[in-house]
Amino acid sequence: MTKVVVIDYNMGNTDSVVRAIEKCDGNPILSNSKSDFTSASHIILPGVGAFKEGMENIKNLGLESILQEQVLKHKKPFLGICLGMQLLADKGFENGEFRGLGWIEGDVKEFEKTDNDERIPHIGWNEVNFKEKKYLFENVISGKDMYFVHSYHFVCKKDINIIATTPYCGHFVSAVRKDNIFGVQFHPEKSQKNGFKILKNFLSIA
Repeated sequence: MTKVVVIDYNMGNTDSVVRAIEKCDGNPILSNSKSDFTSASHIILPGVGAFKEGMENIKNLGLESILQEQVLKHKKPFLGICLGMQLLADKGFENGEFRGLGWIEGDVKEFEKTDNDERIPHIGWNEVNFKEKKYLFENVISGKDMYFVHSYHFVCKKDINIIATTPYCGHFVSAVRKDNIFGVQFHPEKSQKNGFKILKNFLSIA
């Protein structure tokens, strides 16, 4: 059974991710302990909330160096969900300018409406169109709806890191990847059958 650390950094939505991993036959541990990061094979950074607070909590808990060691050096599969994906960026611009983890080049910016019918925050079901149909999206049908809750989006500097987009406020990046590092703006744990398949695919990445 795959041992997965779900990072406990006081940003919410961790319990639903833990339950989803259990249903996907994984062994989730909600933790911010270095020993758990060392013994786990996979790492998930969930979260709902503000970019600044998320990074402050990671730094204050001493997690940044642990993550760099386990994800960048030891290449453990890593999945950022919602805020967890946004924190992969160089910078976030929510009520100021703040440094992110800097693992995938880009910035997190507020949505700009392209249609009067568009509402911000973007809440609810919307299609996710894959640019890369392996790894997370193996045997998942492109264009299926996933569940979103967010007002900010990841603007990638390199197209090669974009693995899915969603048609809202024009088009925004809804999934990213760089080597062993993955991020999804939607909530797979709340996206029913297709979301659970994405989580199972993540758990199967060696």
